Amino acid sequence: MAATTVEELYRNYGVLADAKDDISQHKDAYQGILDGVKGGPKEKRLAAQFIPKFFKSFPELADAAINAQLDLCEDEDVSIRRQAIKELPQFATGENLPRIADILTQLLQSDDSAEFNLVNIALLSIFKMDAKGTLGGLFTQILQGEDIVRERAVKFLSSKMKTLPDEVMTKEVEDYIFTESKKVLEDVTGEEFVVFMKILSGLKNLQTVSGRQQLVQLVAEQAFLEQHLNPADADSVDRLLQCTRQAVPLFSKNVHSTRFVTYFCEHALPNLSTLTSPVAELDIQLEVLKLLAEMSPFCGDMEKLEVNLTKLFDKLLEYMPLPPEEAENGENSGSEEPKLQFSYVECLLFGFHQLGKKLPDFLTDKLNAERLKDFKIRLQYFARGLQVYIRQLRAALQGKTGVALKTDENKIKVVALKITNNINVLIKDLFHNPPSYKSTVTLSWKPVQKAEAAGQKRSTSEDTTSSSPPKKLTLLPKRDARQIYNPPSGKYSGNIGDFTYEQRGGFSGRGRGNRSRGRIY
Repeated sequence: MAATTVEELYRNYGVLADAKDDISQHKDAYQGILDGVKGGPKEKRLAAQFIPKFFKSFPELADAAINAQLDLCEDEDVSIRRQAIKELPQFATGENLPRIADILTQLLQSDDSAEFNLVNIALLSIFKMDAKGTLGGLFTQILQGEDIVRERAVKFLSSKMKTLPDEVMTKEVEDYIFTESKKVLEDVTGEEFVVFMKILSGLKNLQTVSGRQQLVQLVAEQAFLEQHLNPADADSVDRLLQCTRQAVPLFSKNVHSTRFVTYFCEHALPNLSTLTSPVAELDIQLEVLKLLAEMSPFCGDMEKLEVNLTKLFDKLLEYMPLPPEEAENGENSGSEEPKLQFSYVECLLFGFHQLGKKLPDFLTDKLNAERLKDFKIRLQYFARGLQVYIRQLRAALQGKTGVALKTDENKIKVVALKITNNINVLIKDLFHNPPSYKSTVTLSWKPVQKAEAAGQKRSTSEDTTSSSPPKKLTLLPKRDARQIYNPPSGKYSGNIGDFTYEQRGGFSGRGRGNRSRGRIY
């Protein structure tokens, strides 16, 4: 059949426009408009406008009409494609809506910015018609589509969900997002996992205690906490850390971290020195200890508390050395001064302090006299070295304000002072007889709260032994700028990390294969 001409298209349009209630009697006229997709550029542009206008009047030609419009969406002429895409929402009626959503999702792969924007606008418009149906099309492509479509569909979800009004994002819609997201999370990259956790965390239904508990359970499943950790498998270690990092913000006094803390004590701590990571610049041991420290305040009742507290205690001893042996004349025997790794000790002491609250007689009744004596000797030696560094740091920072504190060297010193002050407070608690677990400290990499900073009146040069951090710490980078301070004896270290873990690679053991581009359908 020959393509319809421009004149015929206008004539058929006139017939249908004038037919009113009898429009269904003019199927041939509508078929003539559908045939316009076989014509030249002018015919196609008209067809792209006319086909959707009368689409609802000919349900028996619905498939033919959608396919015709779809042909125009893939035309070589970008102006024709744009016109066809702009009109696609008019086809989103009843059972056709999920299909249109699916088509629009595939069209997100467009590299033409104007065309891409039209697709986004069209998707949002049908979202407001039927959010669940639109999500069906999006998730179909996320689960089954090629990589570029999946990537852009996920990005659409993450950027647009928060812009939709409450009447669109109903409980039913949010439940559907949660259910479908769980399917997606069975096979995701690390980056996708982070994005989906942000999507889910933003849902109103999951802002409640029970909602956060559901999310923690979801993360725990992703972290494979029911399996043993292979420290030599970088992907497994990477997965554990990425999942835990997503779980940490969900923990509270009502949403416990017990399962994660238990796993870290039983699997990560004993293998700390052999853990591997696919990210060369990441201090994997410190990352593990920081996560454990952040989770420890929210640990609930632990089944094997004494066993796990002992593992934490043993690991703490590894980083708190015994003093060098003295020669017979009372002088140093010449052995090298041990390196005091303050960043590691801050994490371990804080974790031990938090879990120790649950078993306050651990140091007095659970340790034999010899082990307790050894521990106190280590504490004293570490505390002496600590005071040296605190004095050096205060002297170096005294009188410095504003721009002077923003140099890289001084930023390191400010963080180092926060670390050493924290350790000082925790050690003083443990020196009590019996040990006290009453002091509170803010971990050195955590952001300083405004109220906390405002209430801090003392200068950096004064004796800071309370849990409140120095006021000048308000100049520090945000929490993900991971500050590492491990000075060798008598010197300051220039090692400072600025690694943001969430931006790193994915669960490469569960990567998604490449897909060739196919025709949208």
